[in-house]
Amino acid sequence: MSEDTIDFETHPSRYRHLTLKITGGLARLGLAIKEDGGMRPGYELKLNSYDFGVDIELADAIQRLRFEHPEVSCVMVTSDLEDVFSSGANIFMLGSSSHAFKVNFCKFTNETRLYIEDATDHSGQTYIAALNGIASGGGYELPLACKEIYLVDDRRSAVSLPEVPYLGVLPGTGGITRVVDKRKVRRDHADVFLTLAEGIKGKRAKLWNLVDDVFPRSKFDEKVAARCDEIIKAAGDRSDCKGIELPRLQVTETPEKIEYKHVSVSLSGTPRTAELVLRVPDSLPDIPADPTDLGAHWWALEAYREVDDALLRLRCNHHAIGLVVLRIEGKAETVLELDKQLLDRKDHWFVREVMLHMKRVLKRLDVTAKSFFALVDRGSCFAGSLFEFALASDRVYMLDEDGVTVSLGEMNFGAMPMGNGLTRMETQFYGTPTLVAKAREQVGRAISGEEAEAMGLVLAAHDDIDWDDEIRIVVEERVSLSPDSLTGMEANVRFAGPETVETKIFGRLSAWQNWIFQRPNAVGKKGALTLYGQPESAEFDWNRT
Repeated sequence: MSEDTIDFETHPSRYRHLTLKITGGLARLGLAIKEDGGMRPGYELKLNSYDFGVDIELADAIQRLRFEHPEVSCVMVTSDLEDVFSSGANIFMLGSSSHAFKVNFCKFTNETRLYIEDATDHSGQTYIAALNGIASGGGYELPLACKEIYLVDDRRSAVSLPEVPYLGVLPGTGGITRVVDKRKVRRDHADVFLTLAEGIKGKRAKLWNLVDDVFPRSKFDEKVAARCDEIIKAAGDRSDCKGIELPRLQVTETPEKIEYKHVSVSLSGTPRTAELVLRVPDSLPDIPADPTDLGAHWWALEAYREVDDALLRLRCNHHAIGLVVLRIEGKAETVLELDKQLLDRKDHWFVREVMLHMKRVLKRLDVTAKSFFALVDRGSCFAGSLFEFALASDRVYMLDEDGVTVSLGEMNFGAMPMGNGLTRMETQFYGTPTLVAKAREQVGRAISGEEAEAMGLVLAAHDDIDWDDEIRIVVEERVSLSPDSLTGMEANVRFAGPETVETKIFGRLSAWQNWIFQRPNAVGKKGALTLYGQPESAEFDWNRT
């Protein structure tokens, strides 16, 4: 597989690097990373170091545990190798990769870590990290995403984030943020820890709250197993929850188009522009007494899985695309009825997981470094939960014509919050909650273009005489701007309001990491990342800017 073409679909039967074993309410996820199993030639995945391919398997496992194994209430993440949990992201892979690859790798890895936390918080699947050896760099950032961390106390095993002293970069997948914001490590302790390449072991790691506890090797497995049993018992019996199988998505990709069952992505129109069309069927089935009977082909799940895959392909396989034009086709009443069904049955585990998946896909869009323009025109279906795609877009343009409307639903007011903890409606009208309240008064009503513009739901409504020219002009203008400046601008504009661990990771951390990844101290001919593993030492420009 080349760096320019990444397939995000996999299955446990095809895992090369992970082992997944399920026993009752416990899932054991073991790292057994194949040294010769890198995504591309040129590096070896020694000491359970990982690359993009490993993280694709991890993301798949997290998703499948939620949908296929709802009976699981505790997930233990550990290593199948002796004396090492994980040495983190493979440095030779990073050193030989393009800037875009490194950034997209870090972003996908960040999202995977957040999905672990989301599963713990909302799906009743508590993740426990059992560090039976050294956990370094990204190999410690993965445990940081877990609810609890346990470290073997054998005088050798340590936790560390050595990116600053070793590589001249930052821990790229939320490590700093989780150390100080999630685990609340004291700032001076954090300062020492983040500049100490060899890391911290044993009782000191526990004292500084870098881990929850340490156990001698002779009792490690027993103690961790006992803690997992406690979690499973506290969660109660979930054996009556029967999962559904997630099949491989059916997708056909050509240089001009990516085609799914419910989604089409056109790549051959305006230069540097893609058009993503999501189609809603004329009718959708009612939710039966047992919602799992709907299976993985239920539109609410399958269509969002397709959008998710399309976003990842656009990110990683189509770097030249700067603007994605979003269209949704269908009937508003179909979507609003689906939303009502979802909300009415939200306490059922499968319906809850589908709604959580919808939330995660929209979050993927929020942090994708492409511009998004939503176009509401004839045959459009920006209604209820699907209006979230409009609210997630950087601009919304609407055709002001009879029969062209948007509709709001209850799903727009709390079911799918952003990373800042606010709804997209609250973010749209940040600082003016009265406008959110006025919008809620219009739930279920067809709103015309003129009204939508007056309410602030769309940027502009144009009549049919001006429509084509206005859209052509704004699209051509957008793709003429610097993609670097747009990426930075959008990351700042999209997340109004309070800062959270999630917004820090995708805003502050990603921005700094983006910059550092291009600095000579890290990636120049004498940079620390470039020279890693060689006898030659890095040469720094000592000026601080």
